[in-house]
Amino acid sequence: MISSFAWRNLWRNKLRSFVIITAVTLGIFAGIFLMAFMNGMVNDRVQTIIGTEISHIQIHRPGFMDSDLFTLRIANADSVVDVVNKIPGVSAATKRIVINSMAASAETGTGVKITGIDPENEKKVTSLYTKIIEGRYLDGTGKNSIVIGETLAKKLKVGLKNKIIITVQDVNNNITGGAFRVVGIYRTDNNMFDEANVYVRNSDISVLSGLDGKEAHEVAILLNNNDATEAAGKAVAASFPQLEVKDWLRISPEAGYLVSAMDQYMYIFMVVILLALCFGIINTMLMVIMERVRELGMLMAIGMNKLKVFMMIMLETVFLSLTGGVLGIVGGYFVTRYFEHAGINLYFWKEAFASMGYSAMVYPVIEPGTMIIVTIMVIVTGIFSSLYPAYKALKLNPSQAIRS
Repeated sequence: MISSFAWRNLWRNKLRSFVIITAVTLGIFAGIFLMAFMNGMVNDRVQTIIGTEISHIQIHRPGFMDSDLFTLRIANADSVVDVVNKIPGVSAATKRIVINSMAASAETGTGVKITGIDPENEKKVTSLYTKIIEGRYLDGTGKNSIVIGETLAKKLKVGLKNKIIITVQDVNNNITGGAFRVVGIYRTDNNMFDEANVYVRNSDISVLSGLDGKEAHEVAILLNNNDATEAAGKAVAASFPQLEVKDWLRISPEAGYLVSAMDQYMYIFMVVILLALCFGIINTMLMVIMERVRELGMLMAIGMNKLKVFMMIMLETVFLSLTGGVLGIVGGYFVTRYFEHAGINLYFWKEAFASMGYSAMVYPVIEPGTMIIVTIMVIVTGIFSSLYPAYKALKLNPSQAIRS
């Protein structure tokens, strides 16, 4: 009965109700879509970090991550890879030789990270081979081939078939160098990564540095999914207690920060939106009570107790909030689902995004759990917004209200 009265009262002034419902709808819609947009950016960045740059888990000799010492090598790395591939949750593993040194062209030189890879196994672990924009990947190429990033190619002023000199340390701690021909140029969404990383075959860099081909500085591991990281990391660490095992959250603090902090920021943003809407709803309902002082006084005078008056005003406010909230949630969900597949191309900010490591193509995504939390927040906001207007109605004196 009271709920029926409250719903009909809500539409006595259609324009006012429509305006506040529209405001709530747009506010909730904007909040949900922004959460989905930022979540899409974070997911894309995390997948780039894992799929292109570092993989899920890496194994090194203790201290290598801090010092990059050439001497801190994993002996018989092939056997390590074989053991890792048998661990549940592991999709693939590969060994790498990693040397921070110099790359120079006829024009100029710069510091780079030289990574010696097994092209076939590397394909199973990272998606770098899909990022080639000129030339080809290292598989099937001649001796001393190298793949470099587009940003580095511009900096060194080289192109396909040009030679660059890479300088490395050999097993006798001597500095040596070799000429490598550019067979491929890649481009990722991270300009800094493209400028700092070059790839050669493991066999070529082993010959140049005097290694026997069985050693490596790093074993990179790709898992079946991100959720398996903790369990697989513990299993790998248990298998190789003498080695240092780190997952992507520890290797890339940026990724860990994005995952842990972005959700908090988005919920804070949603709370700010709901607080703003809350004060708008309270203001509207206070105006409603001022216009209906005589009516409310009559209702109390003919026998409606104050609790029912309180509940009626409270329900009117809640209905007002929930109507706009539901429309905003439904609209935000379906618009997000559309752009989750179509994507949003921010091509005009492409360079700015690339300089920070983000893709200009964003695919918004919203988790079901987030939708549930937002729905609960909207309900709580509606109830909170209803308390003060309902309290003001409760404080009315029937005799004074009738005469007003």
